[in-house]
Amino acid sequence: MEKKIADKYLWITKEEQGYRLGFTNEGQEELGNITFVSLPKVGRELVQGEPFADVEAEKAVTELVSPVSGRVIEINEAALDTPSILDSEMEATAWLLVVADVDDTIFASL
Repeated sequence: MEKKIADKYLWITKEEQGYRLGFTNEGQEELGNITFVSLPKVGRELVQGEPFADVEAEKAVTELVSPVSGRVIEINEAALDTPSILDSEMEATAWLLVVADVDDTIFASL
């Protein structure tokens, strides 16, 4: 599974069902302890370059911008209940959502 850094806040990996987006260590360090996250609903269409989520932390509030266009097929429900899990260095907990119907050439160009 190839992991790419989309920007200072997001990493992305291609998986069997789609592309998983997660929160980078650099983003975690810049923002500090995460206290709130909003994620789009399953089924929402993301547009590359447009905001899709908000993250509130002890140092700042930021909008996350989608590195790809596609349909949200899964979100990290645990992060909604316990946003601090996004502070983890483990990809198993620091992920945000999974997007399907993505143009593979976009991922290749990251």
